[in-house]
Amino acid sequence: MPAKHVNIVGAGQCGTLLSVILARLGYAVDIYELRADPRVAGAEGGRSINLALAERGITALKHAGVFGRVEPLLVPMRGRMIHDLDGSTELQPYGQAQGEQIYSVSRAELNKILLDVAEDADEITLHFGQQVLGYDPDTKKAQMRDVASDRTYDIDASPLIAADGGGSPVRRAFDHMNTIRGTEHPLEHGYKELTIPPAADGSFQLEPNALHIWPRGGFMLIALPNPGGDFTLTLFMSVKGDPGFESWSDEASARAFFETHFPDAVPLMPDFVDEALNNPLGFLGTIRCEHWHDGGNVLLIGDAAHAIVPFHGQGMNLAFEDCVVLEQIIRHSDGDWADIFERFEQEQRPNANAIADMALENYVEMRDTVRDPKYVLRKELAFELERRVPDYFIPRYSMVMFHAEIPYSVVQQRGEVQYRLLE
Repeated sequence: MPAKHVNIVGAGQCGTLLSVILARLGYAVDIYELRADPRVAGAEGGRSINLALAERGITALKHAGVFGRVEPLLVPMRGRMIHDLDGSTELQPYGQAQGEQIYSVSRAELNKILLDVAEDADEITLHFGQQVLGYDPDTKKAQMRDVASDRTYDIDASPLIAADGGGSPVRRAFDHMNTIRGTEHPLEHGYKELTIPPAADGSFQLEPNALHIWPRGGFMLIALPNPGGDFTLTLFMSVKGDPGFESWSDEASARAFFETHFPDAVPLMPDFVDEALNNPLGFLGTIRCEHWHDGGNVLLIGDAAHAIVPFHGQGMNLAFEDCVVLEQIIRHSDGDWADIFERFEQEQRPNANAIADMALENYVEMRDTVRDPKYVLRKELAFELERRVPDYFIPRYSMVMFHAEIPYSVVQQRGEVQYRLLE
């Protein structure tokens, strides 16, 4: 087995779950996080796309022994509820077998539970308010800064695992080197968070067991349920142009936009104008790297290695799968971190690239194609083939969401064949 101490940068979902898994293997883990402890300071508001937990993520949480703690947070979503401009709705089921559903979960509440589990483990030490300043490949040390005291210090990459998100300072420290060669591919569309509160009696104002979509061609509004009866909404749209976020000049223009495009949602959102104008604008993009590691010193994992757009609901599920794959490789290793990291990259990088492609494709599907009668016909035909020849045909969406045993890269290959067949 490798040396029994690991430094992790990033205490989000991926880094915290990985620390719990490594602690179960007997590792001492130090986690360094720039933010204050969200359990004390509270989560950042107005900028959180609710997470969709699917089978790959559930498998990882069960593997880590924490699913029982997370389960009370989950709201099942059995399909997409399509909201047409005339106010009519249609439920498009995600799957057809028993239990084929995904789950809405609050990013902030999930993170708090994982932090609680990590804090309870004697092997894990959490360090909040710690900023990564850079990384020196010669000394194999990361330069750190304690935000409160402004003190700088170094931590060893022996090893260092970077789970510090799509804007990873660790990954960017390699920008002028020939090692990681990461590229960031921004999407010209951004997002804003909105809310639908519970009804006066605390009940849901929309069907709770569905992911609601208002597809409008070049843009869309989605709503995911929360256990408290409210919904977290996200508007995805071009930043520039009209329609575009920059086209809102005042309250009147923002109000006119929503009343024109989402008339059935407006009565449910009492604060939508204030939220639309004042909530921060989030940006989206895809991260791809030629390599995920620097020998046996630094490994990128989760969004730091492969951030994807959120339109297949797989970013967190992929990151959680990373944690399990890495643990299995460590379990069967001879103690060489360079070999461990290389094997991890070889196994997961093709899968990350595949789901990144499929997530971009799914944005077009969600905002536009779901309204096409041919799309509905293809979906019905796919379900019928699955019913008749289940050993030979599983719809691509079902493979992504409900079949953790099928690698994303295989799903992508099969999906290309399926599309031609269904056409």
